[in-house]
Order: sequence, then C-alpha cells, then structure tokens
Amino acid sequence: MKKVTGIGGIFFKCMDPEKMRAWYKKHLGFDTNAYGTKFDWQPKPETAKGGYTLWSPFAEHTTYFEPSSKDFMINYTVENIDALVEELKKEGVTVLDNVETYDYGKFVHILDLEGNKIELFEAND
Repeated sequence: MKKVTGIGGIFFKCMDPEKMRAWYKKHLGFDTNAYGTKFDWQPKPETAKGGYTLWSPFAEHTTYFEPSSKDFMINYTVENIDALVEELKKEGVTVLDNVETYDYGKFVHILDLEGNKIELFEAND
C-alpha cells in the first residue's frame, strides 16, 4: 500500500500570524491570505493530478497542535486514508481522532514515536 505521497502543509506557531504572513509576503514574495500561502505541484504523469503544499502560521497559543508540545505540525498527503488508518491502528500507532470528511478532502491526526502531532490529508479528486 502506498502511504505518504507528499507534504501537504507546514504549520508553525508564532507570536503574530498576521505580521508573519505580511513579512513573508514583503520579503520573500509569498502570495499570502488568511491561511498562509499555497505552493502548487505539477501533475504527476501517471495520474495527471496535481496538488499543493500549504504554509501556515498559527497563533502561538493555539491548541490545534495538542497533545504535542511542539511549535509545529506537518501535514502529509496520503492515498486511501481510511485503509491507512486501519493499518496504522494494527501497527500500534496512536490515532487521535476519527477521519473527518470535508468538501475538499479527508483528515485525521496521529502521533509519531516522539509525540509529534501529524496531520494526514487525502484530497478529493
């Protein structure tokens, strides 16, 4: 089974997300919005399907990364998230929540062996 297919997002805590987005826009040319910015990928020849990596600063007091105490969280894109979650559970991986479905895709959160929260994302076609 193919598992991770790419990095879907890089999320990190900062004192002032609005100022952070503005700094990156001014100095590094990021095309930012309220969520951060997207870096688009080119379609893969075998699927003709593209994607993107989201760069997103969060408020320093966010609880979204809990139970991890780290100031960052990485989102990985995956294929067949439901089957992957079942496999991860069998392997003893801590799955923090149920797969949630939105109009743009599915999400679930897990912990790695050092307690880093990881977000898994399967985009809708």
